[in-house]
Amino acid sequence: MKYRALGRGGPRVSALGLGTTSLMGIFGRRDPRAVADTLRFGLDHGVNVLDTAPSYGEGFAETVVGQVIRGRRDEVVLSTKVGCWAPDEFDFSARRIRAGFEESLRRLGTDHVDVLLAHDIEYGDPAEITGTVLPLLLRLKEEGKARAVGVSGLPLPVLDTVVETGSLDVVLSYCRYGLHDTALEQYARRWSDGGVATLLGSPAAMGLLTQAGPPAWHPASPELREAASRAAALCARHGADLALLALQFALADDTVGCVVTGTGDRDHLAATLRAVDTPPDAELLAEVRGVFAGVPDPGWPSGNGLWPGAPA
Repeated sequence: MKYRALGRGGPRVSALGLGTTSLMGIFGRRDPRAVADTLRFGLDHGVNVLDTAPSYGEGFAETVVGQVIRGRRDEVVLSTKVGCWAPDEFDFSARRIRAGFEESLRRLGTDHVDVLLAHDIEYGDPAEITGTVLPLLLRLKEEGKARAVGVSGLPLPVLDTVVETGSLDVVLSYCRYGLHDTALEQYARRWSDGGVATLLGSPAAMGLLTQAGPPAWHPASPELREAASRAAALCARHGADLALLALQFALADDTVGCVVTGTGDRDHLAATLRAVDTPPDAELLAEVRGVFAGVPDPGWPSGNGLWPGAPA
């Protein structure tokens, strides 16, 4: 396993991190015992980043993570979130964040997290995020309940606006650095120059970059879906897996502190771990990138429309 420093003076993190969206149910139901076993398998093989959130199964994912890290807390760089408490349920008020975070700590069985993120800030009011949420995160950091604080979300201009306040340690973005879209790279380099670390979530773009293709609810355009289907077929002809190729591509960018991927299957994680230490097939990578080159817009909107530039 490769390790990197998370920002300036941050913890040493594995290049691969494990997320817990598999316990949300949106990608199909997973046996929580199998997920817990898979997370332990990852820890046993050098992964030290676990990312979760209260909205993942409405607290269930945090409960499972708490069970996994019992007796191993010092081995883990633990990340959770505030602001989104269930799918499509956002409340960024100071009172709700305080109470919700205490609930998270109880479920996780710890008195602090290593990374605390305001979750999908594009669904919050800009004034509340900058005027209430960021100062509160800093207070929680001062109180020792979080070692590093930051934000997560999809629209890069929104994340960039908040980074410019100068109060963040970490940004978690997802789906914006992959075989289909590398828009995150220019932002991550600039953020890194300012001492802000970047975590990349979902290198397979919420199932878009997989052999099976995206789920029905995926917001990708028909053009992007069609390109992904052609890329999957191309990988199949080469005996390769599109999702693993996407992971290898993301891991090769050293501006990303950690690539967080979700899995609830031990065999899939074993294949993922092998991919971490295996360079991608350069010729296949170039062909797959070429498939996506003609897609006019590789992203999709996210948020409440209150942030300037949010649809970008």
